[in-house]
Amino acid sequence: MSSITYRAAGVDVEKGNRFVQEIKGLVRSTFGPEVLTDLGGFSGLFSLNFIGGPGFEMREPILVATTDGVGTKLKIAQMVNRHETIGIDLVAMCANDLITCGARPLFFLDYFATGQLELEQGKAIIAGIVEGCRQAKMALIAGETAEMPGVYARGEYDLAGFAVGIVDRSSIVDASRIQSGDIVLGIPSAGIHSNGYSLVRKVLFEVHSVDPWEYSPPLSETYAGELLKPTRIYVDLIMELLATYSIKGISHITGGGFPDKLGRILPERCQAILDSRAWSIPPVFRLIQTLGRIPPEEMFRTFNMGIGMALVTDPPTGESIVQHFEEIKIIGRIAEGERNVHILY
Repeated sequence: MSSITYRAAGVDVEKGNRFVQEIKGLVRSTFGPEVLTDLGGFSGLFSLNFIGGPGFEMREPILVATTDGVGTKLKIAQMVNRHETIGIDLVAMCANDLITCGARPLFFLDYFATGQLELEQGKAIIAGIVEGCRQAKMALIAGETAEMPGVYARGEYDLAGFAVGIVDRSSIVDASRIQSGDIVLGIPSAGIHSNGYSLVRKVLFEVHSVDPWEYSPPLSETYAGELLKPTRIYVDLIMELLATYSIKGISHITGGGFPDKLGRILPERCQAILDSRAWSIPPVFRLIQTLGRIPPEEMFRTFNMGIGMALVTDPPTGESIVQHFEEIKIIGRIAEGERNVHILY
């Protein structure tokens, strides 16, 4: 029997090295002077010497870290062979969690695992991650690409992301000041974002066998186009709001919806009462609800329903915000009671 190589077993080290070389230019485009290493080493180095400069005046800097993935939205991208925006989702899921405590993003790391590395697919994914990092104002300082034959089928992959930010201890948004009488503001989502796709796939592709390239009248584009809209990154807007207004709490509305994600920042003896008629729910949610005969309660604890971030503040501050930011709406209020989220349909 002839000798067996690592490549014959399904792992092409040379291709992996070539992949790193081909994406270096993309990744370097996210670097600033704070990044002290190039892509391809064993780790990434990021200098904190810039702290103290404009916008970074901090007496007690605190590092903040998050990690997340994209979930089964990956299956949609793989189904239609469109991978250029899924990396934006990966960055967004981490960066949007990071900013809920008031942290400014610093750098990002990715983990890309696949059954067999396909260069064009991989480059499209990394290009999306780079675009997400640009939108989130952070550097992509390191990552890992792993070929795992036998774990993933050819063409399949999984993604994980890791983000680090910084906030001064005195500026941490920890929701401890939320009280009865405060109001809840909603910032629109760009669509489904990156949660609830197991239910989406069940309804659309298992029960109704829809063609992903088909147009459906409520939607302005194909199912594939709608379902792959990238998650909105809120870094710039949240940083602008925090620089001007006193925000008591910030919640990234993802899986679990309002009951879970808004509920987790409520103090004891505070409940949130939301009015779903206060904002426009995107047609894609109505379509999924109708096709799946899904009750409103299930929709609101699975999807963001058109609100990607929720803020809690006092009424005068909230009124000022909605006057200056047309897209932000007052969607509810905080009242005394058992900690819970009630939604009026």
